[in-house]
Amino acid sequence: MTIDHGFHATMTAQPGRGDELIRLLLAAPSLKNEDCVVFLVGRSASDSDVVHVTEGWTTPEAHSAFFATAEAQALVAQLQPLLAGESVYTDEVPVGGKAAL
Repeated sequence: MTIDHGFHATMTAQPGRGDELIRLLLAAPSLKNEDCVVFLVGRSASDSDVVHVTEGWTTPEAHSAFFATAEAQALVAQLQPLLAGESVYTDEVPVGGKAAL
């Protein structure tokens, strides 16, 4: 399977709401989508309200189509009140490695 689209996002939760942000992300509907082949959630070791997400998708079109769904838009709406400020997105295409959780 190839990954032709991806990104790394850093989000800062409202103070004390990092755990809630992580719970929502770990229940994200993209985890069930076969075109989403990488979905990793992590947090800063020094600030528990800073959360990192790395996603890898088969194509940019698959990612766009997924985020146009009502299910994905509902997740975005749930995330918004938890966030403090703007999230930082960096384009990233995972090319290999390992994730054993």
